[in-house]
Amino acid sequence: MSFKNCLITLTNDSLIEKSIILLQNTRTMTEKNIHNVKASTQIKRKHKADYGKEKIEILYEDKDIIVINKPTGMLSVPYPGSKARTAQDVLEKIMRSRGTFTSGHKPFVVHRLDRDTSGVMMFALNEEVQKKIMHTWHKMVTERIYRAVAENPRNKNLYLEESGLIDDPLAQNSHHVGYVPKKDDKKIDTVPARTHFRTVLRGPTHTLFELQLDTGKKNQIRAHLASRHYPLAGDENYRAQTDPFFRLALHARTLEFLHPVSGKKMKFEIPEPEEWMTYVENGDSHPRTPVWNVHTNVRKPIYEDFSPKSGPTRKSLRKMDYISQGKNKR
Repeated sequence: MSFKNCLITLTNDSLIEKSIILLQNTRTMTEKNIHNVKASTQIKRKHKADYGKEKIEILYEDKDIIVINKPTGMLSVPYPGSKARTAQDVLEKIMRSRGTFTSGHKPFVVHRLDRDTSGVMMFALNEEVQKKIMHTWHKMVTERIYRAVAENPRNKNLYLEESGLIDDPLAQNSHHVGYVPKKDDKKIDTVPARTHFRTVLRGPTHTLFELQLDTGKKNQIRAHLASRHYPLAGDENYRAQTDPFFRLALHARTLEFLHPVSGKKMKFEIPEPEEWMTYVENGDSHPRTPVWNVHTNVRKPIYEDFSPKSGPTRKSLRKMDYISQGKNKR
């Protein structure tokens, strides 16, 4: 029997009304779960002039590799279910417009940058080179440097030293966001991660870091620094309290490697925005409230409260009848 026919058979008008409200609320809840758009993304859609039209800069290209400067706000590569533009898609369109795109000569992924991270990244242009790069990545890549602006801990006793290594293993929560689990939690699957850091400039409210990776795990820099009470400015995922640049303050500055075919040493460097240094030097004692904190209660930082929450999953919601879904929402 259809849902519509079920409602007709009910004789209590108030019950019908309540059932419809429950169904509508459940649909709204489910839509929010499936189409969960971050507050910062909503603002960018309305106010970022080039939102969805970001352009890449090609720094180098030959028959085997291509090196680009990826803008913030653009995905590196597609992921299942997403229709957003990616750097890989844009490169394919450029190659098609030139008449150089073929099934064997096109952008192949060898590494990635987070959507909101800008900077230097590389693609292979054929499958053979892709395999070679991925199998020899740690030998081939000789230098990979990032710059980031992070919020200082309120407690100066928690300040990091001028340089050092963060080697806490990383886990992923139910939203596939990386984090450092508590030391005594042995049940969570983790992967090794090593981040070298150096303080470029420590200001009154923020620090400009230079970072190098021994491993390239998802959200590695963001999760490692947040776990040490240094969330990156503009990082909604890790509940930063400042958003001075209307973007994540993380930039892939340098990529140095041995060419996978010729063996020639190559280095590409794009500096971070100049305003980052000025901002850190001056400090920000009265920061503008980030959009994700407007009209909301400030929650604990994500690195302190990041374990999966109990409650219905998307899969279980799909299997529930509409009354059960409404009860779970209460």
